[in-house]
Amino acid sequence: MQLIKLSQVAFVLAVSAGVVSAQGTVPAPLPASSEKPVAISVDLSRPVAPNKPIYSWFGYDEGNYTTMRDGKKLLRELRDLSPVPVYIRAHHLLTSGNGVPELKWSSTNIYSEDANGKPIYDFKIIDGIFDEYKAAGVRPMVELGFMPKDLAAPLPDRKEYQVHYPKSAISGASNNPPKDYKKWGELVRVLTAHLVERYGRETVLQWYFEVWNEPDIDYWHATPEDYWKLYDYAVAGLRAALPGARVGGPATTSPRSDKAQRFLQNFLEHVNTGKSAATGSVVPLDFISFHVKGQPTITNGHVQMGIDRELKDADRGFATIASFAKFKNLPIILSEADPEGCAACSSKVNPANNYRNGTLYPAYTAAAYKALFELQDKHKVNLISMLSWSFEFEGREYFEGFRSLSSNGVNKPVLNLFRMLALMGPTRVATSSDGKVPLESLVANGVREAADVDAMATTGTRRADVLLWNYHDADEPAAAAPTSVSVKGLPVTAKRVLVKHFRIDANHSNAYTVWKAMGSPQHPTSEQYAELVDKAGLQLLDSPVWMDVVDGQIKISTEMPRESISLLQVTW
Repeated sequence: MQLIKLSQVAFVLAVSAGVVSAQGTVPAPLPASSEKPVAISVDLSRPVAPNKPIYSWFGYDEGNYTTMRDGKKLLRELRDLSPVPVYIRAHHLLTSGNGVPELKWSSTNIYSEDANGKPIYDFKIIDGIFDEYKAAGVRPMVELGFMPKDLAAPLPDRKEYQVHYPKSAISGASNNPPKDYKKWGELVRVLTAHLVERYGRETVLQWYFEVWNEPDIDYWHATPEDYWKLYDYAVAGLRAALPGARVGGPATTSPRSDKAQRFLQNFLEHVNTGKSAATGSVVPLDFISFHVKGQPTITNGHVQMGIDRELKDADRGFATIASFAKFKNLPIILSEADPEGCAACSSKVNPANNYRNGTLYPAYTAAAYKALFELQDKHKVNLISMLSWSFEFEGREYFEGFRSLSSNGVNKPVLNLFRMLALMGPTRVATSSDGKVPLESLVANGVREAADVDAMATTGTRRADVLLWNYHDADEPAAAAPTSVSVKGLPVTAKRVLVKHFRIDANHSNAYTVWKAMGSPQHPTSEQYAELVDKAGLQLLDSPVWMDVVDGQIKISTEMPRESISLLQVTW
């Protein structure tokens, strides 16, 4: 079997070509790592399950960023990273206002009423948002929320319509129930009919419609039973305009909370056995959505992630859904799946959130990504989406520490993880790693002792893809892990294979470290900005290498720095 260390290839080729023959120009070899070597095995002959593109979903609070300069740019980058459709979910599609975004706020002013209470519809702003989705080549996941000002029921303690961040932006009347549920249902019907007229019936049938957001907390200023009614009238209006439209919910928060789990359970009971408050008939449900979130903290002066919280959410949520025979096979959309809960809370507000700029964010997400698939397999449910609630924050400081995919048009390392995931094949295959933290431990305790050095692998036509990571909850320095990857089960026709090694680490696919090396400029020159954009994309660790296949397998040796992610692409 051929054993090759990809990080040495470029040096060996240079020496053989005489490029570095002069004395003193060859750098000293790196010291050997003190970490225990990790052995990873990939068996292409053992398929596990389909590799569904759960990565291709994104969302954000500030829907009006969609039509701004960097928002437009990022939408096209999201389209271009994926071979399958990318779905976009945004808050505030029905909120009243002037269309000017703020942190945790946006608006479309779609609905108002005249002096006699007659509805007035204005589609100008929402058309701009959806037209931009169409132009960018992405698909909306239409979140039906929040309540227009003139439709919001008056509540004595919720009189102010908009409450500005950093106060609780969900404490105002924009999150009140409707004063008239029939008018609410009619609003949804009129909007849906407009979308069908503007974009075409077959196009809108490809979208997903989700009723509200997190109604188990202060996003909804009424009872759970009032939410069932909100859902029923929304679905009735939607289906009246577009029979067959895909609709679901309840978009609840973390099911590790008993309150949130109970809300999800009771909503499913309502759909399972209840009758629609709007029609008196069966309540439609085409997908089920809820949210999963981690919880980073500052511990002994460093960031410590909470991946176990996010996985506990998924574990309990999947179990809840699996308990309903009627719903067990319905698509599950994790319509927010993130390391924590507030995208608009920068690291200036919460220092723990500075993890978002560097490699800890993508390393966490890689480990969570595989675990979510494993939890799906455990409960035998149908996960189709791990929606990253992250987009961009227009006109803010560079690398201010928002949960975002880019900063002033400069992609962050985490976006390159999604590029890696999009390069993987259609079938998951078996892997093993003696550096893996078992799923049960990940869910119970996170990664608090030895690091999680693990892999997820896929196969396709004349190809295999192996995603590797070295993840730990604690953002502390550590030695790299020497890692060997055996890929076996290659077909007998594959005599030589081409290996490409993509890498995210401190020195690859990482504009943040380049920006810091520049002195962290808040007003970079045009030359500096061009360099940041140039270094922001997904990069190879080494030149591509041809390898001989021996006994149906190859073995690749590399080193995985802490918080690094690699993608090995093997083709033949």
